[in-house]
Amino acid sequence: MDRNEVLLVGRLSAQVEEHPLPSGDTVTKWRIIVRRRRHRRGAALTDSIPCITFNPETAAVVRGLKPRDYVEVTGAFRCRVFGPSAAKIWRYEVEVDTARPYEVDLSAPDDPAEDPPRPAASEGHTNGNVAALVPRQVRYLAPTG
Repeated sequence: MDRNEVLLVGRLSAQVEEHPLPSGDTVTKWRIIVRRRRHRRGAALTDSIPCITFNPETAAVVRGLKPRDYVEVTGAFRCRVFGPSAAKIWRYEVEVDTARPYEVDLSAPDDPAEDPPRPAASEGHTNGNVAALVPRQVRYLAPTG
C-alpha cells in the first residue's frame, strides 16, 4: 500500500506569503527550518522545507505565527512541474493539511549531548513520540532580549 504522509516540527523561517491564483484560490507559502541530527564533524545542519496550503483555516493558523515560532504541520509531499515543455521546472514541497503552534520548553540547556527539549503540547498526539522530532535549541535562532 502506498502512503504519502508528512509530519514536520520546526521553526517558521520568515513571514508567510500569500499568492492569489487565476482560479480565485489563494496559495499560502512558507518555509520550516528543521535541524538534522549532528553531522559527523559536529556541525549541526538544517533543512529549509517549503510548505504550501490552499486551506484557508490552515493558512490563518500559520499567518498568526511569527518567524522562529515552532509549528507542527501534517500533509503530503508533492512534486509540482511548471513551465513550457522545453524548460520544465520541478519543485518539491509539502502540501499542508493541518498546522498548529507547537509549544516547546526551552529552559533545558543547549548541550548537544543531551536529549532535545520535551514539547509541552505533545499530549494527545497520535504516536506520543513527537518529542524525538523536536530540534534542539540553537542560540543563534533563539529570541534575543
